[in-house]
Amino acid sequence: MTASTIKALAFDVFGTVVDYRGSIMREGERLNRVKGLSVDWGQVADAWRARYRPSMDRVMRGELPWTNLDALHRLSLNDLLSAFQLDDHFNEDEREHLNRVWHRLQPWPDAIPGLTHLRKRFVLATLSNGNVALLVNMAKYSALPWDCILS
Repeated sequence: MTASTIKALAFDVFGTVVDYRGSIMREGERLNRVKGLSVDWGQVADAWRARYRPSMDRVMRGELPWTNLDALHRLSLNDLLSAFQLDDHFNEDEREHLNRVWHRLQPWPDAIPGLTHLRKRFVLATLSNGNVALLVNMAKYSALPWDCILS
């Protein structure tokens, strides 16, 4: 294969194209201001992402039926709110909004210019474990120039 035969490029998304940690921290810092909390949202973001693989493993072992990433993130969020002693600070609507922060992740500063440049020559696609709705919503929210969403 030569460079001239390559027609499409597929990208990992979480952490590669978008800054999930910084995005979660910004959302959390907003919540700290609104709710008068003093949560270290960097720790929350790290702990939330650290639960990704174990939650996927539960599905692969058959402990959970097939479950999309939104639902796995929500299970992890529920555990984290308890672990960080935040259960009483978030009603159901707020929990759902916080869980959907994964749909509102901001790209790294160079991601859109780089993808836009590559898109002149290649078809660009995601190649992610994120569910299609999550990836589409994220692309629309952050203006990510995907030609195709693969999940």
